[in-house]
Formats: sequence, structure tokens, C-alpha cells
Amino acid sequence: MSELGTTELIVRTPSCLNEKVNYPDSVFLNAAKIFQGIHRKKPPDTILVNYGSDLEEPLPDFKDERSQRWCYDLAFSALKYQDLLETVLLISGFYHSQDLADDMTSLVMVMLYDFQDRKFQPRYISNKDEVIEDVRKVEKLLYGYKTKLAAALVKCRIKYAAPTIEYILPEVVRKQEQRASTLPFYAWVNTAKTSLTEVFNTLNKEGFTKVDSPSDLDGYKYCMDNHCPDLLIFPPHLKEELNNMEMFIDYKLLLQEKSHNLAVHLVKPLLSVNDDIIVANPCPGFTLAHMSVLTSQLACNIYICGVKSESRREELLELFTNLECQNIKMLKENFTDIDPSDPRLQKAKVILLLPQCSGSGLSDPVEFVLNEHGDTALLQDLSQGSVSADRLNDLAKQQLSEINHAKKFGKVLGIVYCTCSIYPEENEHVIEEALQPKMEGVKEQPYRLSPPVIPLCSSAEVMSTSNKFFKMEPSETCNGCFFAVLTREIHHLFGSRITPQTTYSSFAT
Repeated sequence: MSELGTTELIVRTPSCLNEKVNYPDSVFLNAAKIFQGIHRKKPPDTILVNYGSDLEEPLPDFKDERSQRWCYDLAFSALKYQDLLETVLLISGFYHSQDLADDMTSLVMVMLYDFQDRKFQPRYISNKDEVIEDVRKVEKLLYGYKTKLAAALVKCRIKYAAPTIEYILPEVVRKQEQRASTLPFYAWVNTAKTSLTEVFNTLNKEGFTKVDSPSDLDGYKYCMDNHCPDLLIFPPHLKEELNNMEMFIDYKLLLQEKSHNLAVHLVKPLLSVNDDIIVANPCPGFTLAHMSVLTSQLACNIYICGVKSESRREELLELFTNLECQNIKMLKENFTDIDPSDPRLQKAKVILLLPQCSGSGLSDPVEFVLNEHGDTALLQDLSQGSVSADRLNDLAKQQLSEINHAKKFGKVLGIVYCTCSIYPEENEHVIEEALQPKMEGVKEQPYRLSPPVIPLCSSAEVMSTSNKFFKMEPSETCNGCFFAVLTREIHHLFGSRITPQTTYSSFAT
């Protein structure tokens, strides 16, 4: 679409979601490296296809975000169909007939997935693309075997009575893919640079129509979110065009997953003037910028923990400069390594916890891993539609450790806890454990659960009023997420007390 120019964009011909990408050689090579690190390793007595060394090769710098996304998408697709692709290689005779080293198997797998996805048609190759000999060699071998490979795939589909290979996947994974294809895009309005009125007028000039509900989104329409007053929702097929619009280029509108928009809105009601915020975990820069914009009138600082690499620091600094965010401070230390008496953080009154989680409530696991700095090992579990008990246990231990550390900050009055998980082990169970009374002799002002104050949310939407959690289940219009707000009272010597604000200050347009 970018080659059509801005004049053509106003004609509004939505791009086809199912159009196949002709990947350059470098994408196959990097996807193979990713797959090598995340493929499911089987017991020795069941191994039929060998992948060579278990040592993971370091990934090179990706050319751009699009190439990175292609590489991870391709690797994850091959992972989901690992058993099927291995079977096709064996039934067709390809695996045992080719003189390829074991460490080339991952390249064969990602290229075979792409080959069958193109209905075994040849790839269009641009003269501008870099030629990688290993990629061209595997491609030539696969193409020479295409008839036998296609026949083997048909046999597998007949065995599973599957009209397409998608039906071989577990039902939960199929539903996840269906949701991912319909999930709209959310964009928050940067009121430091514009207003809702200006945004509405500009969208109207660009040919957009405002509708009442996400279910009405098609063509060039948008609607307002039913929870956050500064959040707009757009149809899924418009992402590239949105990125090319002036409002997005100028950071007046910013694409952001909804749960992080909700998280920052939950923090604001807990703040007073001059109260600082600690963001305990590395998170997307847009989330921090949104927090900065929402709290711009409160004269507060936002401290983000765990910004270790200089490249990440420079990347965030450039973003915050473009967004005119001046109150964000970056700390190299991990949150749990910071002393609660650290003099830099004595004005902090709220801690936002966005801990590493399974991402099981998200329809697009790859997006989660790339944007939320998630663990690529989770792709192995999510490719099968569930997360192992051992991995959930490890995640829950870390999540509880972070909450318990947050409780040690004596001047903090509120903790906002947010995950993108559907598992109680990472949600309710963690919060319930964190609120358990401690041993006698331990002095600690007790925390309690408070109802989340969400601007446009009715009380009926707080799913468990007795426990005061807020949850959204995965759907065709929204990812799944979980929120809990913990608050406490601090009593002073003369009997007065300080509590977090309990009313939401109205959003000013």
C-alpha cells in the first residue's frame, strides 16, 4: 500500500488479509534460527527427525520490524505444525533421500511450511534481495519433490479428516487464530498533541465513519472503547494504512494493546499531585508515554525499572522526545533488586506491576513476545493451546515475588497488578497468596483489594464483586486480561491517615 501514495489511500480499497508474502532469503534463515530454539524436543526413543545441535544461534539485528515479525510468524507457524511437517517429510521420502546436515532441518521445516502455504507454487524472487545459498539449495530440493510432498500432505489430511491443515490443530489454537484474524486495533489519543475533537474531524476528512460498537466495524469505520475515554478502535485490515496516516506518524494517535491502556487508567485514580509512579517491569514505550500524558497535570515522575541495554535506553529516549514526555526516568536495576529505601523513590505512591506472564489471554502470541518482551519459550506451549503446570508454577512464583517486594515500599499506597493471562494460577491465586497475613512480629501496613476504578466501566462489569477483580475473557474484539488493585491506609502518629484517591478525575478533551 505504501507504494500507492497518499492520494490512492483515500480511495479506500482495503488490503487482502490472505495475500501471501514472498519472503526474502534472510527471513527464511532467521526464522529457521528462531525455530531451532523453540521447536519441541522429543524423547530420544521417539525421535524420527533430527535437528542437530541444541545450541541456539544468536539472532542478528533484523532489517526492520516487518522483517522481524515475518521471521517470528514463520517460525511459530512451523512450530504449530511441527508434527505434521515432520510426517510429510518422512512419508514423502524427502527426509531420508536428501544429503542435508541435521542443522539444516529447521530451515527445511520453515521453508516447507511456506511452500505448502503457497499451494506448492514457486516463490517470486526480487533481484534486489540478498541471495543466501543454503536457502536457495533447500528451495530447489523442495520444489523438485513438490509432487510427493503434496501427496504426503493429502494423506495426512485424509487421516485426520481435515478439509485444511488448520483442522489438525487443537481446537483452542484454531479459535485463537480465528480471534486473531478479527481482532481490531486500539489506538489512544495523545492529548499532549491533539484533542478528541480534532481526531474526529481529521478521521471524518479521511473518509472514516464513527459507529457505536466494535461489531459494526468494517470498511473505514471506527468506534470508541467502552472502558477508556481516550481509546479508539479500528478494523483489523487497516493497520498498514493507519501507520501511514499523518496522525499516527505525528504521534497524535498511537496503536496499543487494550490491556495496557486499561492499566494506566487504573493507576491515575490512585494518585495525588506530586505522587511518583514505579513501573516495575520493562514494557512498551507507548505504555509509559500514555502514563505520562494522563498524569501530566500531577507533577509526578514515572520510574521504569529494568532498562539495562544502552540501545533500549536510546530507543526509549528518542520515543519520549518525539512524544514530548519529560517525566519518565529509566532505572537499570530489576525491580526486585531495588532497595525500598532508595532515596530516588521516596515520593512513589503507586506501583504498576506488569509481570512476565504466560500471555494465554492473547490471540496473537507472536505480538506478545515481540511487543511485551515475552519469553520465546512460551511460544512452544502456546503453539499447543496450553501452558505447562511447571511453567505456570515458575511464572506464579516470580509474580508473587514482585508483589511481595512492592509491599515493602513503606510510602506506597497502591499496587496495580495486570496480566494477559486466563489462568487463575497467575491471577486470583497470586493475589490471594499476596494478601495472606504474615507471621507474628512482622510489621506491615496491610493491603486490601479495592474495586478497580475504570472511567467508563459499570459496576456490573467487575466480574467478582466479592473479590473485586476485573477480568476480560478473550473474544473476537478484545484480548483476555486480568486486573487487581491493592490499596492500604498509612496511619500517622497523630491519628490522621492517608489513602489513595477513590474517585476518577474526568478525562478532559
